Amino acid sequence: MATTETPAGRKPGPAGRKRTDIAFLLAQLGAYAAERFGERVAVLDFTRPQAGLVRLISREPGLSQQAVAGRLGTPPSRLVALVDGLEERGLIERRRNPGDRRNYALHPTAAGEQAMAALSQASLEHEQAISAPLTQAERAQLSELLGKLAAAHGLVPGIHPGYRNLSAKESG
Repeated sequence: MATTETPAGRKPGPAGRKRTDIAFLLAQLGAYAAERFGERVAVLDFTRPQAGLVRLISREPGLSQQAVAGRLGTPPSRLVALVDGLEERGLIERRRNPGDRRNYALHPTAAGEQAMAALSQASLEHEQAISAPLTQAERAQLSELLGKLAAAHGLVPGIHPGYRNLSAKESG
């Protein structure tokens, strides 16, 4: 059976059949990017789940814990440990919801806003490092295509699907 020529490092496929590796490359780059991001936020004393929660609460202050858990797709019991940890560090606070005193609304503190600024800077540097080989036009095109794929698969913009499988270890 004849094979087609492929770029270095890729195994050839059967002749006449174009081989695509989109899913694998997305998984490979996603794992790499997540690992590098984890290293960046660890320097700031955050786990990836903590960084994401600070981001959500900073962008949408006043959501209830239940609403946040729903947005993240994580069990509320897992979210409690994350919220407790960030509250103990003085980064977020629970306030009684004036519309429903049974619920607490989550808000960033001044220290939480400072932490979010540092996380935003780390995210910007991460984005630049990951996409450095691309031109600005290529970055825009890639972002558009990835957004289209994410939407087609029902992924929520700005919410990492990893929260659905958050372990007790990661939430604390």
